[in-house]
Amino acid sequence: MMHLITRLRRRAALLRRREDGGTATVEFMIILPIYMALLIMSLELSFITLRQTMLERGLDITVRDIRLGTGTSPTHDAIKKRICDEALIIVECEESLRLEMVPSDMRNLTTLGGEVLCTDKEEEGAPVLKFTPGQQNQLMFLRACLKFDPIFPTWHLARTLSRDNSGQVAIVTMSAFVQEPL
Repeated sequence: MMHLITRLRRRAALLRRREDGGTATVEFMIILPIYMALLIMSLELSFITLRQTMLERGLDITVRDIRLGTGTSPTHDAIKKRICDEALIIVECEESLRLEMVPSDMRNLTTLGGEVLCTDKEEEGAPVLKFTPGQQNQLMFLRACLKFDPIFPTWHLARTLSRDNSGQVAIVTMSAFVQEPL
């Protein structure tokens, strides 16, 4: 047993005298934080893109159903539920989604310009924004705004996104359609 301990001490002393062993460690410690930051930011960006894609998917399918519907005017809650049902992976979708729908005249085009108003965790029972169900053959604009919490809120990517008072980030998508006649 003493012979083994003596051999290990000699080998450790040889490693301490070598000067080329620490260079890889120094390079590794310089590169590791950069690599981890890129990895975490790409993960955050991929989840933001996934949420945006799913919200657009839900809105597109819902608008298609409204456009090709039987002429009935869907309610705000029905449209919101349908969007959330089709946006498969969005957590707490109905609580964090806000819709705005207004009719427009094709000869005097008006859109949903201005500031996008989304939900805010600090709001108490925020009222429905402009939500006017359209008539047959009327041009409608529908805007959906979804708020979510970033996965890594203190990292660079999440800090550069505009956030509300509660730290949530907004994703906005918009669609226009004409409701078909009966």
